[in-house]
Order: sequence, then C-alpha cells, then structure tokens
Amino acid sequence: MCDYSLHNVASRLAKVGDKLTTRNFGAGTRGFSAPEDPNTAVCVLPGTELAFMQAVTLATAEGPSRDTSAGSRVAIFRQVNKDQPLAHHDALELADGRIVLLTMLCDGQEATVLQLPAQPITEKEKEAQTRAAYAG
Repeated sequence: MCDYSLHNVASRLAKVGDKLTTRNFGAGTRGFSAPEDPNTAVCVLPGTELAFMQAVTLATAEGPSRDTSAGSRVAIFRQVNKDQPLAHHDALELADGRIVLLTMLCDGQEATVLQLPAQPITEKEKEAQTRAAYAG
C-alpha cells in the first residue's frame, strides 16, 4: 500500500480516476503522489490497475532508460518481499509479467488509477491484498 519507509509521510488511499505522479519522498523510496499535493503519498492497494501516460521508465546506474520491452503502459500494483519487514514491498507487474520495484522508477512519471481490486472473498484473495508487515 505504502512502502515501509513512507510511514512517516502524510498519506491517503488511492481512488479510481486519481492522477498520480512517481516521486522520491526523500525517505529512501519512491512512491505515488497527486500532482496537486506532492507531499502526500497516495497509497495503492495490491491489485490496483494503473495506466501510465508513457512507457514506464526505470532508473539504472547509467541513468533513466526507456523500458520498451513492456509493450504496454498498463501495470498492476503488487507487494513483494512480504516476509521481509525491512525490504521494499511496493512493486508493479508490467504487461509482460516482469515485476519491478516502485522505488526503481524514475521520478515524474504520470499514471491514472483505472481500477481498484475487488473486495476479497476467499482467504487467498484477502492475503493477496494484505499489506506487508512493518516492524517499526
């Protein structure tokens, strides 16, 4: 939802239709903010579908690189490393199945929340939408 290093940043939940921007919050990670309120992290539920204005750009040691192999600007928000409390959890599953940490995205990318995940019915669905634990 919001990575562990964003727990000291003001936040709110994402809504369908929200316009989001990737941003470095200066807390060791990147996250999403609304353009009109760049100091508030917008927390996204696992399973949320996002559409980026342009192909996702990843930060590399050499600088930004255009990720042309994704083939789509649509991604699904996921959480990974849930069993590791002090690891980055926020990630995007790209159209080609690759999962990239949100903190690896370049700043300033614009996305729109297309769809929130359905309310979980089974325990497996509930677990998939449960935030990673934070050991603070």
